Amino acid sequence: MLGHDGRVPQRLPRRLVQLYAGLVLYGASMALLVRAELGVMPWDVLHQGLAGILGWSLGTVTIAVGALVLLLWVPLRERPGLGTVSNVLVIGLAVDAVLRVLPEVDGLALRVVLAVAGTLLNAVATAAYIGVRLGPGPRDGLMTGLVRRTGGSVRLVRTSIEVAVVALGWVLGGTFGAATVLYALAIGPLVQIALPRFEVGPARAPLRPRRPAPA
Repeated sequence: MLGHDGRVPQRLPRRLVQLYAGLVLYGASMALLVRAELGVMPWDVLHQGLAGILGWSLGTVTIAVGALVLLLWVPLRERPGLGTVSNVLVIGLAVDAVLRVLPEVDGLALRVVLAVAGTLLNAVATAAYIGVRLGPGPRDGLMTGLVRRTGGSVRLVRTSIEVAVVALGWVLGGTFGAATVLYALAIGPLVQIALPRFEVGPARAPLRPRRPAPA
C-alpha cells in the first residue's frame, strides 16, 4: 500500500536492505573477533563452547541457540518480527561464510586490529538492524521480555544474562579474553552513537517494566 505521497510507507525497501546488510555485517564482525583470538562477544563464548563439544560450526550453534532462545519468548509474551526470524538464520550463515574465507592471523598487533575492527563493525551492524525496527534479535527480545516481566532495569537484566552465558561458555571451553571485556564496555556507547544515523522505522515505544495488575 502506498502513502498519500505515493511512497511505500516507512521506506520498506530501504529497511529490508538495511536489515539484511546489518545482519550479514554482524556475522562478519563475529568472524573478525574469532580470528583475533583475544576473546569473543559474550554470547559467542557460549556458542564457541557448545561448538567445541558438539562438533558443529559456530554458525550452526548460533542458529540453534537463537531458535531455543526464541522459544523462551512464548512465556514472556514477546512478539517476533521479520527481523527476529532473519536474525536467527542470517547471522549464523554469515559468520560461517566469512570464517571460511578469512584466514587465521599471526602477530599480536594484527589480532588487536581485528578485535577493534570487529567491535566497531558490530556496533554499526547492530545499529543497522535495530534501526529498521522490524523485530529485535532473539537475545535482545529475551532481555526486554525479562525487563517487562520482572520489573528489573535493562542494565541489571542484560548484565545478568551476559554474565551467565559467559560463565557457562567459559566452562564449556569458549574463548574469554580482553576483547570480550572491550566489547562489553564499548558496544553500548558505540551503538548509541551509530543508531540515530540508521533509524528509518516507525517510532518505538519506550521500554517500561510491566506493572502488576491492581488487586
